[in-house]
Amino acid sequence: MLPIRTLVERDRELTTAFLPPSLRELYNGDLHFPAAPDERPYVIANFVSTLDGVVSYQIDGNSGGSAISGSDQGDRLIMGLLRASADAVMVGSRTVHDVNPTHLWIPAYIYPEAKALYTKYRLDVLHKPENPLVVIISGSGRLALERAIFQTPEVRTVVVTTLAGQNALAKAGTAKSGSVEIHVLDATDGTIDPPAILQLLYSHFGVRILLHEGGPTLFGKFLAAGAVDELFMTLAPQIAGRGARTIRPGLVQGMEFLPNTAPWFELLSTKQSAEHLYLHYRRT
Repeated sequence: MLPIRTLVERDRELTTAFLPPSLRELYNGDLHFPAAPDERPYVIANFVSTLDGVVSYQIDGNSGGSAISGSDQGDRLIMGLLRASADAVMVGSRTVHDVNPTHLWIPAYIYPEAKALYTKYRLDVLHKPENPLVVIISGSGRLALERAIFQTPEVRTVVVTTLAGQNALAKAGTAKSGSVEIHVLDATDGTIDPPAILQLLYSHFGVRILLHEGGPTLFGKFLAAGAVDELFMTLAPQIAGRGARTIRPGLVQGMEFLPNTAPWFELLSTKQSAEHLYLHYRRT
Protein backbone atom coordinates (compact mmCIF):
# COMPACT_ATOMS: atom_id res chain seq x y z
CA MET A 1 0.00 0.00 0.00
CA LEU A 2 1.26 3.48 -0.84
CA PRO A 3 1.65 5.54 2.35
CA ILE A 4 -1.17 7.82 3.49
CA ARG A 5 -0.04 11.43 3.88
CA THR A 6 -1.83 14.07 5.93
CA LEU A 7 -2.27 17.29 3.94
CA VAL A 8 -4.57 19.16 6.33
CA GLU A 9 -5.13 18.52 10.04
CA ARG A 10 -7.38 20.98 11.85
CA ASP A 11 -8.58 18.97 14.85
CA ARG A 12 -6.01 20.00 17.46
CA GLU A 13 -8.07 19.10 20.51
CA LEU A 14 -6.28 15.79 21.10
CA THR A 15 -3.62 16.00 23.82
CA THR A 16 -3.04 12.25 24.21
CA ALA A 17 -2.81 9.50 21.60
CA PHE A 18 -5.76 7.13 21.22
CA LEU A 19 -4.67 4.90 18.35
CA PRO A 20 -1.88 2.39 19.01
CA PRO A 21 1.42 3.41 17.33
CA SER A 22 1.07 0.85 14.53
CA LEU A 23 -2.35 2.15 13.47
CA ARG A 24 -1.29 5.79 13.92
CA GLU A 25 1.56 5.14 11.51
CA LEU A 26 -0.68 3.53 8.89
CA TYR A 27 -3.34 6.25 9.21
CA ASN A 28 -0.71 8.98 9.47
CA GLY A 29 -2.44 10.52 12.46
CA ASP A 30 -4.67 9.87 15.43
CA LEU A 31 -8.42 9.30 15.62
CA HIS A 32 -10.87 9.89 18.45
CA PHE A 33 -14.58 10.58 18.75
CA PRO A 34 -16.45 12.60 21.39
CA ALA A 35 -18.79 11.06 23.93
CA ALA A 36 -22.25 10.15 22.67
CA PRO A 37 -24.97 12.81 22.93
CA ASP A 38 -27.76 12.25 25.43
CA GLU A 39 -29.86 9.20 24.60
CA ARG A 40 -28.42 8.47 21.15
CA PRO A 41 -25.15 7.20 19.66
CA TYR A 42 -22.55 9.49 18.14
CA VAL A 43 -22.98 8.87 14.39
CA ILE A 44 -20.09 8.80 11.93
CA ALA A 45 -20.63 8.06 8.25
CA ASN A 46 -18.29 6.69 5.61
CA PHE A 47 -18.71 6.85 1.82
CA VAL A 48 -16.64 6.75 -1.35
CA SER A 49 -17.55 8.96 -4.30
CA THR A 50 -16.37 9.71 -7.82
CA LEU A 51 -15.28 13.22 -8.71
CA ASP A 52 -18.76 13.90 -10.10
CA GLY A 53 -20.55 12.70 -6.97
CA VAL A 54 -21.60 9.14 -7.89
CA VAL A 55 -21.51 6.63 -5.02
CA SER A 56 -22.81 3.57 -6.91
CA TYR A 57 -22.90 2.51 -10.55
CA GLN A 58 -26.13 0.59 -9.87
CA ILE A 59 -24.97 -2.18 -12.21
CA ASP A 60 -25.34 -5.80 -11.15
CA GLY A 61 -21.95 -6.99 -9.96
CA ASN A 62 -20.56 -3.46 -9.86
CA SER A 63 -22.84 -1.60 -7.47
CA GLY A 64 -20.63 -1.70 -4.39
CA GLY A 65 -18.14 0.88 -3.24
CA SER A 66 -15.15 -1.08 -4.57
CA ALA A 67 -16.22 -0.23 -8.14
CA ILE A 68 -16.00 3.45 -7.17
CA SER A 69 -12.78 3.29 -5.15
CA GLY A 70 -11.03 0.81 -7.44
CA SER A 71 -10.50 -1.31 -4.29
CA ASP A 72 -8.08 1.36 -3.11
CA GLN A 73 -6.07 0.07 -0.14
CA GLY A 74 -6.09 3.41 1.67
CA ASP A 75 -9.87 3.53 1.48
CA ARG A 76 -10.12 -0.03 2.80
CA LEU A 77 -7.64 0.69 5.60
CA ILE A 78 -9.70 3.68 6.79
CA MET A 79 -12.97 1.77 6.44
CA GLY A 80 -11.53 -0.99 8.60
CA LEU A 81 -10.29 1.54 11.15
CA LEU A 82 -13.72 3.15 11.41
CA ARG A 83 -15.38 -0.24 11.82
CA ALA A 84 -12.83 -1.06 14.50
CA SER A 85 -13.68 2.18 16.32
CA ALA A 86 -17.46 1.68 16.28
CA ASP A 87 -19.80 -0.26 18.53
CA ALA A 88 -22.07 -0.96 15.56
CA VAL A 89 -22.01 -0.69 11.77
CA MET A 90 -25.34 0.15 10.10
CA VAL A 91 -26.41 -0.34 6.47
CA GLY A 92 -29.65 -0.31 4.55
CA SER A 93 -31.07 -3.32 2.74
CA ARG A 94 -30.09 -1.97 -0.69
CA THR A 95 -26.46 -1.78 0.39
CA VAL A 96 -26.64 -5.41 1.54
CA HIS A 97 -27.92 -6.34 -1.92
CA ASP A 98 -25.30 -4.32 -3.79
CA VAL A 99 -22.12 -5.74 -2.23
CA ASN A 100 -20.50 -9.12 -2.69
CA PRO A 101 -22.61 -11.89 -1.07
CA THR A 102 -19.63 -12.83 1.11
CA HIS A 103 -19.32 -9.35 2.60
CA LEU A 104 -19.12 -8.99 6.38
CA TRP A 105 -19.29 -5.52 7.92
CA ILE A 106 -16.36 -6.11 10.26
CA PRO A 107 -12.85 -4.59 10.25
CA ALA A 108 -10.93 -7.69 9.22
CA TYR A 109 -13.11 -8.41 6.19
CA ILE A 110 -12.47 -5.11 4.44
CA TYR A 111 -8.74 -4.90 5.19
CA PRO A 112 -7.45 -8.30 6.36
CA GLU A 113 -3.85 -7.09 6.29
CA ALA A 114 -4.52 -5.18 9.53
CA LYS A 115 -6.72 -7.80 11.23
CA ALA A 116 -4.38 -8.28 14.18
CA LEU A 117 -4.01 -4.51 14.65
CA TYR A 118 -7.76 -3.91 14.57
CA THR A 119 -8.42 -6.76 17.00
CA LYS A 120 -5.80 -5.56 19.47
CA TYR A 121 -7.16 -2.01 19.23
CA ARG A 122 -10.73 -3.12 19.97
CA LEU A 123 -9.87 -5.56 22.75
CA ASP A 124 -7.00 -3.82 24.53
CA VAL A 125 -7.61 -0.11 23.94
CA LEU A 126 -11.36 0.31 23.42
CA HIS A 127 -12.39 -2.74 25.50
CA LYS A 128 -15.01 -3.70 22.93
CA PRO A 129 -15.91 -7.15 21.54
CA GLU A 130 -13.75 -8.40 18.69
CA ASN A 131 -16.36 -7.44 16.08
CA PRO A 132 -18.90 -4.60 16.01
CA LEU A 133 -22.61 -5.27 15.98
CA VAL A 134 -23.97 -5.24 12.41
CA VAL A 135 -27.31 -3.44 12.02
CA ILE A 136 -29.38 -3.81 8.85
CA ILE A 137 -32.37 -1.52 8.28
CA SER A 138 -35.12 -3.04 6.14
CA GLY A 139 -38.70 -1.88 6.25
CA SER A 140 -39.88 -4.60 3.88
CA GLY A 141 -37.85 -7.46 5.31
CA ARG A 142 -36.88 -8.53 1.80
CA LEU A 143 -33.36 -9.78 2.40
CA ALA A 144 -31.33 -12.59 0.83
CA LEU A 145 -30.78 -14.69 3.93
CA GLU A 146 -28.27 -16.95 2.22
CA ARG A 147 -25.71 -14.12 2.29
CA ALA A 148 -22.73 -14.55 4.57
CA ILE A 149 -23.77 -11.78 6.96
CA PHE A 150 -26.79 -13.87 7.96
CA GLN A 151 -24.86 -17.14 8.18
CA THR A 152 -21.80 -16.21 10.24
CA PRO A 153 -22.31 -16.93 13.96
CA GLU A 154 -19.29 -14.90 15.12
CA VAL A 155 -20.83 -11.72 13.67
CA ARG A 156 -23.85 -10.58 15.66
CA THR A 157 -26.40 -9.20 13.21
CA VAL A 158 -29.57 -7.26 14.01
CA VAL A 159 -32.28 -6.55 11.46
CA VAL A 160 -34.43 -3.54 12.35
CA THR A 161 -37.71 -3.78 10.49
CA THR A 162 -41.46 -3.21 10.55
CA LEU A 163 -44.20 -5.65 11.52
CA ALA A 164 -44.72 -6.49 7.85
CA GLY A 165 -40.98 -6.95 7.47
CA GLN A 166 -40.88 -9.28 10.45
CA ASN A 167 -43.58 -11.45 8.86
CA ALA A 168 -41.66 -11.55 5.57
CA LEU A 169 -38.44 -12.54 7.35
CA ALA A 170 -40.21 -15.26 9.32
CA LYS A 171 -41.57 -16.76 6.09
CA ALA A 172 -38.07 -16.58 4.57
CA GLY A 173 -36.67 -18.63 7.45
CA THR A 174 -34.79 -16.30 9.81
CA ALA A 175 -35.44 -18.80 12.59
CA LYS A 176 -32.83 -21.05 10.96
CA SER A 177 -30.12 -18.41 11.41
CA GLY A 178 -28.85 -18.36 14.97
CA SER A 179 -26.79 -15.18 14.55
CA VAL A 180 -29.64 -12.91 13.39
CA GLU A 181 -31.92 -10.95 15.71
CA ILE A 182 -35.10 -9.20 14.56
CA HIS A 183 -36.34 -5.99 16.18
CA VAL A 184 -39.60 -4.37 15.13
CA LEU A 185 -40.16 -0.62 15.25
CA ASP A 186 -43.20 1.44 14.34
CA ALA A 187 -43.08 2.83 10.83
CA THR A 188 -44.84 5.44 8.72
CA ASP A 189 -45.49 4.26 5.15
CA GLY A 190 -42.99 1.46 5.72
CA THR A 191 -40.26 3.91 6.74
CA ILE A 192 -38.57 3.67 10.13
CA ASP A 193 -37.60 7.01 11.65
CA PRO A 194 -33.88 7.49 12.45
CA PRO A 195 -34.54 8.69 16.05
CA ALA A 196 -36.33 5.41 16.79
CA ILE A 197 -33.41 3.43 15.37
CA LEU A 198 -30.90 5.41 17.40
CA GLN A 199 -32.90 5.10 20.61
CA LEU A 200 -33.11 1.31 20.15
CA LEU A 201 -29.40 0.97 19.52
CA TYR A 202 -28.50 3.23 22.43
CA SER A 203 -30.79 1.76 25.08
CA HIS A 204 -31.09 -1.88 24.05
CA PHE A 205 -27.64 -2.59 22.62
CA GLY A 206 -25.47 -0.03 24.38
CA VAL A 207 -24.23 1.51 21.13
CA ARG A 208 -22.33 4.73 21.75
CA ILE A 209 -20.51 5.08 18.40
CA LEU A 210 -22.46 4.12 15.29
CA LEU A 211 -20.84 3.85 11.86
CA HIS A 212 -23.30 4.62 9.04
CA GLU A 213 -22.23 2.96 5.76
CA GLY A 214 -25.30 3.79 3.66
CA GLY A 215 -26.99 3.71 1.42
CA PRO A 216 -27.84 7.17 0.11
CA THR A 217 -31.56 6.99 0.96
CA LEU A 218 -30.95 5.94 4.57
CA PHE A 219 -28.16 8.50 4.87
CA GLY A 220 -30.46 11.26 3.62
CA LYS A 221 -33.01 10.40 6.30
CA PHE A 222 -30.37 10.58 9.00
CA LEU A 223 -29.11 13.91 7.69
CA ALA A 224 -32.65 15.32 7.69
CA ALA A 225 -33.08 14.15 11.29
CA GLY A 226 -29.89 15.96 12.34
CA ALA A 227 -28.37 12.61 13.26
CA VAL A 228 -25.02 12.64 11.43
CA ASP A 229 -22.12 14.01 13.47
CA GLU A 230 -19.11 13.27 11.27
CA LEU A 231 -18.53 12.27 7.65
CA PHE A 232 -15.56 10.45 6.14
CA MET A 233 -15.46 10.70 2.36
CA THR A 234 -12.99 9.04 0.00
CA LEU A 235 -12.78 10.95 -3.27
CA ALA A 236 -11.84 8.56 -6.07
CA PRO A 237 -10.14 9.95 -9.21
CA GLN A 238 -12.73 8.84 -11.74
CA ILE A 239 -15.83 10.28 -13.38
CA ALA A 240 -18.90 8.04 -13.75
CA GLY A 241 -21.38 10.35 -15.49
CA ARG A 242 -25.16 10.02 -15.69
CA GLY A 243 -27.45 9.53 -18.68
CA ALA A 244 -31.00 10.79 -19.05
CA ARG A 245 -32.32 7.38 -17.95
CA THR A 246 -29.45 6.40 -15.70
CA ILE A 247 -29.96 6.03 -11.97
CA ARG A 248 -26.58 6.52 -10.37
CA PRO A 249 -27.11 7.81 -6.85
CA GLY A 250 -25.16 10.55 -5.18
CA LEU A 251 -24.39 10.80 -1.49
CA VAL A 252 -28.04 11.63 -0.67
CA GLN A 253 -31.11 10.21 -2.41
CA GLY A 254 -34.80 10.80 -1.77
CA MET A 255 -34.18 13.91 0.31
CA GLU A 256 -33.54 17.51 -0.64
CA PHE A 257 -32.68 20.54 1.44
CA LEU A 258 -33.22 24.26 1.00
CA PRO A 259 -30.43 26.82 1.37
CA ASN A 260 -31.55 27.68 4.89
CA THR A 261 -31.89 24.02 5.98
CA ALA A 262 -28.99 22.33 4.19
CA PRO A 263 -26.52 20.66 6.59
CA TRP A 264 -23.07 22.24 6.73
CA PHE A 265 -19.83 20.54 7.77
CA GLU A 266 -16.37 21.75 8.76
CA LEU A 267 -13.26 20.09 7.36
CA LEU A 268 -11.17 18.34 10.01
CA SER A 269 -8.55 16.63 7.89
CA THR A 270 -7.48 15.81 4.36
CA LYS A 271 -5.28 12.81 3.66
CA GLN A 272 -3.91 11.51 0.38
CA SER A 273 -2.49 8.35 -1.15
CA ALA A 274 -1.54 8.48 -4.82
CA GLU A 275 -4.60 10.00 -6.58
CA HIS A 276 -7.15 9.28 -3.83
CA LEU A 277 -8.18 11.88 -1.24
CA TYR A 278 -9.61 10.99 2.18
CA LEU A 279 -11.73 13.78 3.65
CA HIS A 280 -12.98 14.00 7.22
CA TYR A 281 -15.75 16.43 8.19
CA ARG A 282 -17.67 17.28 11.36
CA ARG A 283 -21.16 18.77 11.30
CA THR A 284 -21.21 22.38 12.40
